[in-house]
Amino acid sequence: MKQWLARWRAGREARAAQRRAIPDDLWDLTLARLPFIASRPSEDLARLRTLTSLFLDEKEFAGAGGLAVDDAMAVCIGVQACLPVLNFGLEPYRSFVGIVVHPDEVLARREVMDEDGVVHAYDEVLTGEAMEGGPVMLSWRDVSEAGSFAEWGYNVVIHEFAHVLDMGDGAADGVPPLPDALARNAWVEVIEAEFQRLCDEVDAGNETLLDPYGATSVDEFFAVAVESFFVMPHEMRAEHLALYEMLARYFRQDPART
Repeated sequence: MKQWLARWRAGREARAAQRRAIPDDLWDLTLARLPFIASRPSEDLARLRTLTSLFLDEKEFAGAGGLAVDDAMAVCIGVQACLPVLNFGLEPYRSFVGIVVHPDEVLARREVMDEDGVVHAYDEVLTGEAMEGGPVMLSWRDVSEAGSFAEWGYNVVIHEFAHVLDMGDGAADGVPPLPDALARNAWVEVIEAEFQRLCDEVDAGNETLLDPYGATSVDEFFAVAVESFFVMPHEMRAEHLALYEMLARYFRQDPART
């Protein structure tokens, strides 16, 4: 039964990959836009291309504010979203279908209650947002500049899809689903220490490799760390070795060695 099911799934994926096959010229354009992906080994790129086709077959893109999402935009988003899950597949992304793309950043109305029970309303500028159960929202301007933004360790697609991974166990706490309590405890020990280190450096006014936004909360720290892990791995490995090695084990990738 298991063998039959495996063959059925393989056949279904093969048909989906063929149905949403990425043309050579579009793939080449995508890699030219994203040097941090283009530098990966050829075998990684071949698997990433197939995984991106499967991703595009499963997801629904919608443009907001008059934006029309074309194939080039969808592939550019898809390949960055698939990079983190290259070695364990799309299962962590199956909790949602929709991806909403805005032309630029958006204002979101927020409300928070203080310790006295008073509700305060404010506007927050967003370049992306991942909500449990979807959709994922992205600013196309930020997506389109991912190649040049990589030198600052910034990547809105990887950031938001890191949040999707984090919420895989139902909690946005900087700890994605892990195999057991021992693995979770080891993860928490590293990420809490690294989070506090960033908070201390930001409070001291020091320049940091990781985006200071990561000091907002531990879940944002995780997303910021994942961005840097994939787009500037050599620098991250040099400055945050324990964090880098933990992420390398989790993602089953070692981009600093490619």
